[in-house]
Amino acid sequence: MTTLRFLVAESETAEDRERRRASVGRSSGETYLGTLRAIVPDADCELARPAEEGAAAPDAAALSGYDAVFLTGSPLHVYDDTPEVRRQLAFMRDVFRSGTPSFGSCAGLQVATAAAGGTVRRNRRGHEAAFARRITATTEGRDHPLLAGRPAAWDALAIHSDEVERLPEGATLLAGNGVSAVQAAEIRHEGGIFWGVQYHPELPLDEAAAALRRQAADLIEQGLARDEAAVEAYASLIEALHREPERRDLAWQLGLDPQVTDADRRRTELRNFIEQLVRPTQRARGRA
Repeated sequence: MTTLRFLVAESETAEDRERRRASVGRSSGETYLGTLRAIVPDADCELARPAEEGAAAPDAAALSGYDAVFLTGSPLHVYDDTPEVRRQLAFMRDVFRSGTPSFGSCAGLQVATAAAGGTVRRNRRGHEAAFARRITATTEGRDHPLLAGRPAAWDALAIHSDEVERLPEGATLLAGNGVSAVQAAEIRHEGGIFWGVQYHPELPLDEAAAALRRQAADLIEQGLARDEAAVEAYASLIEALHREPERRDLAWQLGLDPQVTDADRRRTELRNFIEQLVRPTQRARGRA
C-alpha cells in the first residue's frame, strides 16, 4: 500500500503555541501529528503554520501533492479581521482549490465554513467545555461515512466558545446537539471536499483537562464552575481518567462511556475520513 502524505495546518499564534506547550507539552499541531501516526504509523506527516507571518504555507499547486490536509483547533476567531485570520482563510481556499481532501476539528470546521462563504459567531449558549454531550446525527449524517460506527447519540471531547452560524452553499449538516447546532458537516467548494467536526477526535483526555485550567476564569464567569477549586477538581478527574482509562468509577462520575474513554472510538471520524475519503481519492489520483 502506498504511503499516505499528510499535512497538518496549525493555526495557533506563536504565543498561543507556547502557552499550550507549557500546559500539555505540545502544540495543537504536534498533538495532531501524534494522533495521525497512531492511526497510520507509516504515514508521511508534515506540519505547516499558515496563519503565521512569514511562514511558507504551500499554495494550491503544492497542496495537490498531499493526500490529506488536517486543520487543527485554534484560539483564533474567524470573524475577527486580523492578518492571522486572513492568512488562514486564504490557505483554506487554496486547500479547496487543490482538490485534496481536508478535515478539521473545532476551529478547523469554522475556518472551512468561513472560507467557503458561511458564517461563524460567538456561541450564544456559552462555552462547550470538556465534553460535547448528546451529539446526534441528522438524517443525512446517519448514512454518511464520516460518522460510521457512531451510535444514535454520543459524547465527544470539546472546548470552544464559537460556533458555525450558517453553513455555506454546498454544505451538508451531519450532526448537532443542544449547544452547537453544527457539530459535524461536509463542505464541497471549488472542487474540494472537507469533512469536519466541532469537537476534537484528535485529543487525549489530558488535553481537555489542561484546556479547562487555561480557561478557568471564563468558565467561572459563565457559571459553569463556582470557583477555581471546582474547575481544578473536575479537571483532575479527567486527568486521572486519562492515566487510567479503565477506571469505571471515574467514567461514571464524569458521565462518560467508551465513545470518549476508548482512544480508538474517540478517533472514529479521523479514521473514517482516512479510510472512506482519503484512500479512495489517492487511488483515483493514480497514487496507490
